[in-house]
Amino acid sequence: MAEAQQAEQARQGDARVADARLAAAARAGDALLAAAIFALEPCAIGGITVRTDLGAACERWLVLLRELLDEAVPLRRLPPHIDDQRLLGGTDLALTLGCGRPVYARGLLAEADGGVILMSMAERVPARLAAVVAGALDSHSVAGAAGQDAQPARFGLVALDSGRGEEEHCPLVLAERLALHIDLHGVHPDDLLSTPIDRAALTRARSRLGAIQVDAEAITALCSAAAACGIDSLRAPLLALRVARASAALDERDVIDDTDLQSAARLVLGPRARVVPEAPASSELPADSDSPPESETPPESETPQNAHAPPLPPPDAGDELDPQLIAAARATLPAGLLAGIGAGAASLPRSSTAGRAGAAILKGRRGRPAGIRNGRPRHGSKLNIVATLRAAAPWQRLRRAQARAAAPRVIVRAEDFCVTWFRQRSQTATLFVLDASGSSAMHRLAEVKGAVELLLAECYVRRDQVAVIAFRGRAAELVLPATRSLVRAKRLLAGLPGGGATPLASGLALAHQLADQLRRRGLAPLLVLMTDGQANIALDGSAGRERAQQDALLAGRLLRAAAFKSLLIDTAPRPAPLARLLAEAMLARYLPLPYADARALAGAVQSAA
Repeated sequence: MAEAQQAEQARQGDARVADARLAAAARAGDALLAAAIFALEPCAIGGITVRTDLGAACERWLVLLRELLDEAVPLRRLPPHIDDQRLLGGTDLALTLGCGRPVYARGLLAEADGGVILMSMAERVPARLAAVVAGALDSHSVAGAAGQDAQPARFGLVALDSGRGEEEHCPLVLAERLALHIDLHGVHPDDLLSTPIDRAALTRARSRLGAIQVDAEAITALCSAAAACGIDSLRAPLLALRVARASAALDERDVIDDTDLQSAARLVLGPRARVVPEAPASSELPADSDSPPESETPPESETPQNAHAPPLPPPDAGDELDPQLIAAARATLPAGLLAGIGAGAASLPRSSTAGRAGAAILKGRRGRPAGIRNGRPRHGSKLNIVATLRAAAPWQRLRRAQARAAAPRVIVRAEDFCVTWFRQRSQTATLFVLDASGSSAMHRLAEVKGAVELLLAECYVRRDQVAVIAFRGRAAELVLPATRSLVRAKRLLAGLPGGGATPLASGLALAHQLADQLRRRGLAPLLVLMTDGQANIALDGSAGRERAQQDALLAGRLLRAAAFKSLLIDTAPRPAPLARLLAEAMLARYLPLPYADARALAGAVQSAA
């Protein structure tokens, strides 16, 4: 019996290895086809996103791409932390001061006009850089400096995304503008030894590309497949059509056929899918039936099972979804998407490090350089001398002509001042607002205390601060001011009594006051409210459930107006609608936990932060 089980396990292991090899071979074939399509017309395709670990397979693919591109096509590398002067161009300070007239230098985007830009570590590209590159992809130009016209910048972008899993990824503003998406994980370099086409065939394909005929059925099929995949961007079917035309030109055909549409669905639509496309049901009916069975016809008021996908009109005889097109799109869906959709997870990936650092803020003193701005140095900000001279250089001849007395060699005015701004992470301050009333103490005040102790221990490692507010009886009190002291927190929490009425509005008001103080000190406050929502003491201390609920909702709206990040954990044994209404008033994330211990509460706060 044991030998049979071992043999079965070995057989299953060999089957998994064989499936992995087949999947890697399929990804290698798609990578070769994508390289040929991109090399055919880089500027029209827009670009290609390459999911890779920057190993030998990636280097081999880049060598093949360079061999396919024409020798005259410029290839520029774009580092993720390039400065604006090198990226966009501007005044050449040395030549301008030497010649006595403005001399402009082209930036990297203008230098790559008609060529290809290689962006390494695309998952680490700052949002501002991604927005500038996306704007250049849309307008095919970059704005010049003061006194300089816009420069043409028509290029194709190769974004190497080496992020781990779904935690790090290429910025969406770039990914949606790049037509092709390939994955080189698990691909062996030997599978990328030969190119699918040579330069001579590419030259013939370019001459044939303009004569490719596109019929209405192909456009309808791509649009229907994009809608079935839950893609709401109009760029996706347009880019898929361009890829299909390029595929037909490479195969020396004058009309797009099903093979080209399948390649476009596999390379363009599949990686963008946000829902799992359902296979189209067979439209064939039994010969003895003129209409579908009554049980198969859903009522008009019934909502579709797939609520994420946009509603589609009933397919006509010539507007049915191509099963092969849907199968091609499903073949490239990431494995995590199927599980995420089944569990109702969000479609966009979220980083596991969320909540471990405060919000990004701009400061003028220290941090990572975030750009240069015009302005006078004040409040400790640093004057950027080079940028200031560069701003003043184009106006020197005019200023010397206007100067009455002997003018200095370089005339700098206040409007030329430039300061360097830095980006840094603000420190996080988690503010726990605990319901210590009788109804809460009877159920889970001990779990709340344990959760705060666990979170305080982790905040101590990250050097974050934690404060605790408890409300019971007639008012709320600050049990633990913002601190990192684990010993003090345990001592105060151990002696926290429970019982009495529920002054929920008073607790929210005190939380608002403390959070505002923490924000003024440069911290990023996060409010975690743990309550069952059963308020019975108003803000003025009077008893009355209806008045207490109104005051609590009003205090929640004030927290929402102050834009504090907040989380409401419903600690009632059975979630009640009052806590959900309060969460909506606060614009807080609502998390009902009818059964949880201290560790589960701590994990919920970390994931929601």
